[in-house]
Amino acid sequence: MNVWEIITSNYIINIGFLSWFLAQLLKTLFSYMKNKRFDWERLVGAGGMPSSHSSLVCSIAVGMAKTMGYSSPEFALSLALAGIVMYDAMGVRRAAGEQAKVLNKMVIDFKSTFLVLKREFEIATSKEKFTQEEIQAHEAESKELKEYLGHTPLEVLCGAILGIAIAVIVPVN
Repeated sequence: MNVWEIITSNYIINIGFLSWFLAQLLKTLFSYMKNKRFDWERLVGAGGMPSSHSSLVCSIAVGMAKTMGYSSPEFALSLALAGIVMYDAMGVRRAAGEQAKVLNKMVIDFKSTFLVLKREFEIATSKEKFTQEEIQAHEAESKELKEYLGHTPLEVLCGAILGIAIAVIVPVN
């Protein structure tokens, strides 16, 4: 058995990966339709519609039910994992994304205030002005935080439905 056959012989890994990949692909397509530009980060990034994390864990849970049975400890464990991941996506990760939005706005406001104060200082002192390189260096110092971290309940629900559908449709080896 070659490496590719070994990798693709695991039904649970196959449906998990397929669910994750399709969710990321849909997320990228939805982003393209909304923004009219292709964003490579959406292919692997967190957040957005549908939730690829929810899709992955739900497909694994249903796959476990199909292969091991609904009363198996493996299904119980995968179901608990799915619940934790989806709860986390809507809670902690979403809150972190909201905080990133606020922090990014604060940084933008700070930069604007800095530039205004810099100009006022230049006028008041009539001394050497800041060079363009110094201004660009200051602006480059701060990086924006990622705001797409968590999910809305609808994004999690759509990801869960996608994962469940994939696991139901794809037959066991």
